[in-house]
Amino acid sequence: MTNSFRIERDSMGELKVPAEALWGAQTQRAVQNFPISGRPMPRAFIGALGRVKQAAARANSRLGLLEAAAAEAIEAAAAEVADGRHDAHFPVDVFQTGSGTSTNMNANEVIAALAARRLGSPVHPNDHVNMGQSSNDVIPTAIHVSAALAVRDDLTPALARLREVLSAKEAEVGTLVKTGRTHLMDAMPVTLGQELSGWRTQIESALERLAGSEPRLHALAQGGTAVGTGINAHPAFGRGFCAALAEITGSPFRPARNYFEALSCQDTAVELSGQLKVLAVSLMKIANDLRWMNSGPLAGLGEIALPALQPGSSIMPGKVNPVIPEATAMVCAQVIGHDATITVAGQSGNFQLNVMLPVIAYNLLESIRLLANVSRLLADRAIFGFKVNPARLAEALERNPILVTALNPVIGYEKGAAIAKKAYAEGRPIREVAEKMTDLSPRELAALLDPAELAKGGIKGGTGGGG
Repeated sequence: MTNSFRIERDSMGELKVPAEALWGAQTQRAVQNFPISGRPMPRAFIGALGRVKQAAARANSRLGLLEAAAAEAIEAAAAEVADGRHDAHFPVDVFQTGSGTSTNMNANEVIAALAARRLGSPVHPNDHVNMGQSSNDVIPTAIHVSAALAVRDDLTPALARLREVLSAKEAEVGTLVKTGRTHLMDAMPVTLGQELSGWRTQIESALERLAGSEPRLHALAQGGTAVGTGINAHPAFGRGFCAALAEITGSPFRPARNYFEALSCQDTAVELSGQLKVLAVSLMKIANDLRWMNSGPLAGLGEIALPALQPGSSIMPGKVNPVIPEATAMVCAQVIGHDATITVAGQSGNFQLNVMLPVIAYNLLESIRLLANVSRLLADRAIFGFKVNPARLAEALERNPILVTALNPVIGYEKGAAIAKKAYAEGRPIREVAEKMTDLSPRELAALLDPAELAKGGIKGGTGGGG
């Protein structure tokens, strides 16, 4: 913005506004009142807010409350806002009035200015753009709309890609057998396919959880206006608004079944944030498993080699680090922190209005954005290209004393424990020690201790006790 100004007026008086700014007096007051973080509301939220104003104009026009020419101009201006063509004119800080009134008025003023240019006559921010609305139903509606669209258009495709890559990798390396681990200690064998199937199922469950939240996310507060009674809105506005928004976005939005609940609480945002936190926990588990499997290459597990993406040290030549899993873990920590903020904000519904709406919107959309971005990276730059070290897997299996578990039904637990201790103490393969300490033949031991067969589970032979 330049140093030239114009004078704008609102109910509190006059003040200077940058000459080229599309916003008006109320936005300017918010800019001056909240120089806090320097973070404006997220692009996804402003986009959804534009769609809300577009749908509202269409609904009011269909109800005969807004002249067709004015409604058309407002719709066109709101669509430009939704498409991101005027983001520079949305400067209000996230940390503002708890209802988000400043951002609602920011949208009203910008859209009114754009529509007036198109129409060639004045368009009023409150009387026309905000017709039949209140910040108290617009902002909760925009939270639901922005989150629903971000999940649909960004997070769900990213998770679908991660699931696809995990499935392909599962098929590629699935038959390779490795040492299982519990408590980070050697355990019975599993296949890499079994291990990856656990990760894949975590992502499938995340997709199912997100889909399960959609019906409540599609229920909108619009039509409740100031306190849930619908004052100053046509009785049919809420239904007409949702029908128009569904046309514009392609999502099945509908009026909330109770406007008092929709305005006073943000339980659905808290629910969705909880689903995102579960996803973050899942991704952190996968990322840390990858880090452990990749550790080494000599002194760690060294089971896989992740793609080498960049030098890993400013002082140690040749060092390559698991940078994508590390970035994933940091995103997950951030999302878990966002969930804590949303939880606190969600309980701030005092009587008829939640008063932490902007920070809920910011953290919810940031979590969706981060998880979508890092899921794609984890899929394409870590899991897709990792290489397995079969020799390292076989070496660890050969020396794993826990394989003696498979002999329990034949020789009993106590005898098996003695064999395991001796094999571990002497650094000898379990089969070699068992051959000396039991009456089982080499052929019997080979069958009973075959790692590939053990990975299938079940009892492999014999009637002995020991449980």
